[in-house]
Amino acid sequence: MQTFDAIYQRAAGRKGGEKALEKLLANTKPKSAAAIRKIPDDRWLSEMTRAVFRAGFVWRVVDNKWPAFEQAFNNFEPMHVAYLPDEAIDAMVTNADLIRHFKKLAATRSNASFILDIAGEHGSAGAYFASWSQDNYAELLIDLKKRASRLGGTSAQYFLRSMGVSSFVLSGDVVKALQIADVVTRTPSSQRDLRTVQAAFNEWSQQSGRELSQISRVLAMSVD
Repeated sequence: MQTFDAIYQRAAGRKGGEKALEKLLANTKPKSAAAIRKIPDDRWLSEMTRAVFRAGFVWRVVDNKWPAFEQAFNNFEPMHVAYLPDEAIDAMVTNADLIRHFKKLAATRSNASFILDIAGEHGSAGAYFASWSQDNYAELLIDLKKRASRLGGTSAQYFLRSMGVSSFVLSGDVVKALQIADVVTRTPSSQRDLRTVQAAFNEWSQQSGRELSQISRVLAMSVD
């Protein structure tokens, strides 16, 4: 497996030197565990839902419609959303202000129940997400895929990144860089694949002192 320094130098060469690369990395620092713990439950459900709707859609379209989603879902208050009747979901499918995708709208109700579950277990959704160290990020992805709705693949990864969790995102460029580094031979999809990627990121973190989000971005910028 390639060292992180070799990957970093390749990225720096592509981006105009180390100073230019560090400037690009400056805004990727994740939130602290204390800051993550303070994020209200409704904001976790809101961003989770946004990630679900962004999958397969133009992100700008989703973001432009988001105020209507906030209104339709009562600002994503989990208790309210978890107990929406089927008739309310059916009505949303006819609302032109929303993206009228029944399965994704219904997934929001399921994910509200998930938020209530983890809040019951940990005191709040923020406490649940703060309890995972970056060394066990792959296990968090596995737990989300198992317990939440429509949060497999990169949807969960983009969701966690947007909330400030230290995270890798297995974009096409990151996967390509992982292949060049002899970590994987294909797009990671199984639990075993995710744990292999996690082990590589953990090693690179030890080598560099950097967190997952920055390592992920360096990988993405190291390939053409």
